[in-house]
Amino acid sequence: MRPSQRISFLLAASAAAALSLAGCAEGPAADGGSSTAPAARTTAASPPAAIIPVATSSPAPAGPVTFTFADGRLSFAHPEGWRVEHEQVSASPAVETATVYDAGGKEQVAIYYSQVGDATAGNVSRFILETDPVPGLIGAAVPTPSSSFFVDHAFGTATYHMGLTAGSPISPDGQVQYGLVMLGDRILTADVLFTGPSFANDQAAKDWYWGDEGRTLKALLMSFSYR
Repeated sequence: MRPSQRISFLLAASAAAALSLAGCAEGPAADGGSSTAPAARTTAASPPAAIIPVATSSPAPAGPVTFTFADGRLSFAHPEGWRVEHEQVSASPAVETATVYDAGGKEQVAIYYSQVGDATAGNVSRFILETDPVPGLIGAAVPTPSSSFFVDHAFGTATYHMGLTAGSPISPDGQVQYGLVMLGDRILTADVLFTGPSFANDQAAKDWYWGDEGRTLKALLMSFSYR
């Protein structure tokens, strides 16, 4: 082969090789996807392990805490974060007291559980805002103790009460009832402590009762159980 022919052949071979390489670069992708020019092709980088989101569940809501009196028979539940100050005043006759404080340290409920007690009475006009039998005390006393919210009117003053009552605070014939809750040989009183300003009227009392604080205290009273 003459030198000029050899040079022409080498140039032609080089051009063919270049075209072949270009065709490989721009041909169909190996995975079947559309072709992409090398300059435009991008690859999604995996995020660092530290920022990959991890699926987590919401924390479970705080549950109630059960408090049981020294005899092991009477108990109730209060919200987590609240506390109970209990005192065994006397072992014989048995006298126990308990004060329930909320998470902010406010006295909320006073409880008296004893073999000693007196009923009190007075000349009042009473109106019930709500009363419900306590499920855990059904069968433990007759009548069934109830969680009650009511108002007494006497001498031009309205006094609101919330606590456990022996049945309804008013008898079926409309008479005010002062009976104590009797559980075995003991009496039980549990009263919400209204330490702030008095309610302006019955509607204001109802608004509080159906609010968060009133509902929480109602749940506490309804949680009493006797075994």
